[in-house]
Amino acid sequence: MRIALVLFNGVTFLDFVGFYDVIFRLNQFDSSQGTTWDICGLTEEVTDELGMTVKVNVIRPDLSQYDFVFLPGGKGTRKLIHDKDFMDWIKTAESVEYKVSVCTGSLLWGAAGFLKNKKATTHPNVYGLLEPYCLEVVKSRIVKDGKVITAGGVATSIDLGVYVIELFAGTEAADLVKKQIDYPYSAVGIVEVEAGT
Repeated sequence: MRIALVLFNGVTFLDFVGFYDVIFRLNQFDSSQGTTWDICGLTEEVTDELGMTVKVNVIRPDLSQYDFVFLPGGKGTRKLIHDKDFMDWIKTAESVEYKVSVCTGSLLWGAAGFLKNKKATTHPNVYGLLEPYCLEVVKSRIVKDGKVITAGGVATSIDLGVYVIELFAGTEAADLVKKQIDYPYSAVGIVEVEAGT
């Protein structure tokens, strides 16, 4: 499985690194060995909303070459939904099997048109901003509608990572990862939308 992790100016870094630190462990398990990822952006460096600068390793790839694209959130998303260049790039993910986001990353999927017939979630403070883009905003921590998975606010990035480990490597793998990162919590509020609903 090839994963694209998208970064941009104004990202909330915990949205990204909370998820990345967990899913980095996919290669420990037989069923998800061989997973690779690229940290992608439109520029060589991006600056998070607190001023930390991070380098990306692939600039503006065609996202259709990936199996899984992850969008974090952050205050930068509010501008990016109106940035034609950035949104044109996100739209190259149209054929990607798994579209995944945490926090306001779902606004980017929505603005790209990928949530039109989907139930989705985002940070509780911005449910209203997501409403125009999706079928229904579900006020929950993780929402899986088909192969679109959206998650709530910042710390949910860790829950989302554990959820993805369980999805691809199973419950025992997810439990092992939680022990590795000393994460004694179980996510509450996971909504899986049945096909056709």
